[in-house]
Amino acid sequence: MNTTLSARQRLELRAARLLSTLPRRVQVGLSGRPPVRVDGQTLEPELQLALSVLERRGAPPLETLPPDEAREAYRRQAVVSGGEPAPVGAVRNLTIEGAEGPLAARHYAPEEPGGPHPLIVFFHGGGFVVGDLDTHDAPCRLLCRHAGAHVLAVDYRLAPEHPFPAAVEDGRAALGWAVAHAAELGADPERVAVAGDSAGGNIAAVVAWRAAREGGPAPVLQVLVYPATNMVEPMRSHGLFGGGFLLTRELLEWFAAQYVGGANPSDPRLSVLGADGLGGVAPALVVTAGFDPLRDEGEAYAHKLRAAGVPVVLRRFPGLIHGFLNAVGASLVSREAVIEVAGATRALLARASRAAYS
Repeated sequence: MNTTLSARQRLELRAARLLSTLPRRVQVGLSGRPPVRVDGQTLEPELQLALSVLERRGAPPLETLPPDEAREAYRRQAVVSGGEPAPVGAVRNLTIEGAEGPLAARHYAPEEPGGPHPLIVFFHGGGFVVGDLDTHDAPCRLLCRHAGAHVLAVDYRLAPEHPFPAAVEDGRAALGWAVAHAAELGADPERVAVAGDSAGGNIAAVVAWRAAREGGPAPVLQVLVYPATNMVEPMRSHGLFGGGFLLTRELLEWFAAQYVGGANPSDPRLSVLGADGLGGVAPALVVTAGFDPLRDEGEAYAHKLRAAGVPVVLRRFPGLIHGFLNAVGASLVSREAVIEVAGATRALLARASRAAYS
């Protein structure tokens, strides 16, 4: 585990925090453009300024780099944006069983008394190509702290070295391991949830669907943060927000090329929006960002779950962008959003029961 910031990274973080505290009018002015309004939504001024700063830096887009270099660039940015580690009860690295061998994982234990507390199996985002335990250390800590739950972050196999279906098979295996070992982690084996952002949201959704379809162990809740649910055909939000809002059309295409390979994009393990038999799937908290190419497919999946009789809480943060989960140290509005998501997760887990869905 290496999330300690260097002196230079601390300076970058302080600068970002300073910019996030400026008056909204000043933030818009420094961005060099008028307020950004699309589809009846207004981009948060601090994110408008942050995107302008990133654009001026001129860093090469991830899709222009070899996968190893893209992973390192993504890791550097995420560690800075995540900020100083939030305190939790305990953190330790461990090894769990994946679909085809051992996987690295990280266990975050809550510091609050009582228990046993629920366990959240977390799958990081990054297009199935980038991302790791360190890139999502900051949001996992906030989830642990504010949801009052154990968090087990899983370092599933990445493409292109391990294309589809490696990630979702590892996700299925990780849930099984978590349920079997929850008590050893000090958690409640009857309240094990899955969660993830972006590509990780895809894994969490597929794992929950397969658990209901194929027989347990089933999660009691799925927390899907701007999940990727549709690789068949771009939806309206792809056109609206496919350029200039961090997650670009070009990057999405690169991620898909690395992960999907020769598989059929309509396979429900890739495009869970097209899955049949959603009745009986675990209740869901679906979170989207207004200025995100994946917004519409995440919300479409929430509506499809509801139509199948699944309890769903849908929350859109209209002024945020894709990736806000990784900006909790540098962006006040992003941090507030993640804490809200964690609070909603706490409330839903408080009344969850695996027996009802397995």
